[in-house]
Amino acid sequence: MAAKHRAPRGTQDVLPQDSWRWQRVEAAFRDTCARYAYREIRTPLFEDTELFVHGTGEGTEIVTKQMYTFEDRGGRSLTLRPEGTPPVMRAYLEHELGAGGGIRKFHYIAPIFRYERPQAGRYRQHTQLGVEAIGAPGPDIDAEVIALFQDFLGAIGLSGAVTHLSSIGCANCRPALSAALREFFGPKLEGLCDFCRARYETNPLRILDCKVPADIEARQGAPSALNHICEECRDHFAGVRAALDALAVPYEVDPTIVRGLDYYSRTAFEVIHPSLGAKDVIMGGGRYDGLAETLGGSPTPGIGFGSGLERLLLSLGDGASPRGLEVYVAAASPEAREAAFTLTIELRRAGVPADLDYTQRSLRAQMREAARLGARFAALLGEDELKADTVTARDMNNGEQRSVPRPEIVEHLAALCAAQGEAKR
Repeated sequence: MAAKHRAPRGTQDVLPQDSWRWQRVEAAFRDTCARYAYREIRTPLFEDTELFVHGTGEGTEIVTKQMYTFEDRGGRSLTLRPEGTPPVMRAYLEHELGAGGGIRKFHYIAPIFRYERPQAGRYRQHTQLGVEAIGAPGPDIDAEVIALFQDFLGAIGLSGAVTHLSSIGCANCRPALSAALREFFGPKLEGLCDFCRARYETNPLRILDCKVPADIEARQGAPSALNHICEECRDHFAGVRAALDALAVPYEVDPTIVRGLDYYSRTAFEVIHPSLGAKDVIMGGGRYDGLAETLGGSPTPGIGFGSGLERLLLSLGDGASPRGLEVYVAAASPEAREAAFTLTIELRRAGVPADLDYTQRSLRAQMREAARLGARFAALLGEDELKADTVTARDMNNGEQRSVPRPEIVEHLAALCAAQGEAKR
């Protein structure tokens, strides 16, 4: 029978047979962040709309085209979180997390909402893995967040990714770059999209991030940010490269990197994976030294990145599944059901994944269910077992079985499951 309701376009259900892949990546990310002393932060699913208008940038594609904005019953304009950095900075400022000086380092795993055309690995609700390091101005922290992501990729077994690195300058050198870009795009202005014609006046650097095919063609040969950055930014960029070299983190200098948000300055980077074809970016980030001030705080340097979990999973492929159901406890008679339930709980408490039937099906149906669930062993309890205080342990692969005294069955099955686990490694 067809379902009456379906998941909204651009969303997905993560079903039990697939959720282990998510859990594995999330666990590796949390572990890597913990080793780098990045502590978890969780911000609300929605924020005041003005946070993103001011923080992300009024003329950015996210704000103009992609945000899910609504008015609540009190007449307040709220927006589902379209990116992770402004909420973290808002929390940093609101709770005075920078009091006492020093650096504060955060990580998060959060749902992100953007209204855009769904495509492989990109959904209108997707999950972002991110880190933010707030309070350190030097290039060493830039290298640290890039190294953290590389270590995370190693932890999940994803090879072949390439880090692309650039600098987009600061407020001091941006006017010279903007002037050069206006001179370059001036003769081409009529051929640009409406958004890029508006950006020509407000922030011509954003033209370099447009995804319209005609605009991509028009920007070929555009002035490079690396040729217009000031001496201080050049020194900072050289420091980032030196730190990455010292850490043996491979990268490529790529002057075409812009990043699509207004708050970025100086260091900008992306990580590319060739398995994804044209949409090959699996992580993007950079420095945002002016964001805190834009949101009403004191000038505070910061740097971070975001990585879409769904794109990482596409790059990873299937891989090996985790430990599944080990023991299915089957009751061969109504009288044995209570004993089967008790044994199942004992196995679980001993660390053995176990399950049983709750619908009073026949023994034959229970064994079919055990096979469907992929149980390695079955523990059979019937009238004969109850009288003898035993349990019949059956190997589901070869059908071999033996009678085990009830007081010994948990230890016996735990040992069998451990031995099979070792043999598979």
